[in-house]
Amino acid sequence: MTARVLTIAAVLGLGGLGVGPPALAAPDSMRGEAIYARCLACHALAYDRVGPRHCGLLGRRAGSVPGFAYSAAMKQSAIIWDEKTLDRFLAAPMKALPGTAMTYDGVPDHRDRADLIAYLQQANQTPVCRGSPPSRP
Repeated sequence: MTARVLTIAAVLGLGGLGVGPPALAAPDSMRGEAIYARCLACHALAYDRVGPRHCGLLGRRAGSVPGFAYSAAMKQSAIIWDEKTLDRFLAAPMKALPGTAMTYDGVPDHRDRADLIAYLQQANQTPVCRGSPPSRP
């Protein structure tokens, strides 16, 4: 390789292997639906179970579903669920919010969390969620 080719390769991040850094895959809501199966032991989309419903989750204030018995930690958290706060919480719920009643260890894999959040966003647009009673923030 000539010096010019090596310089161009270095600038483009191609290095000696002839490839660039791996592209980040877009979140996959279909894969997220399969991951959501782990949540079904305690949650449902449109109704409360051991845990609160997930329809309308993104954009909702934590601890605000009417009639659901949240932990004091969740009610006092002032968290607004968005991709970032949900990602942080799902990684390790008890670490992210000490005192939470959600004793699940979490979803350690970042891609799994991204796919799960993509599913929750997509599911919120389905008839199951659009027909559910709205939650107050």
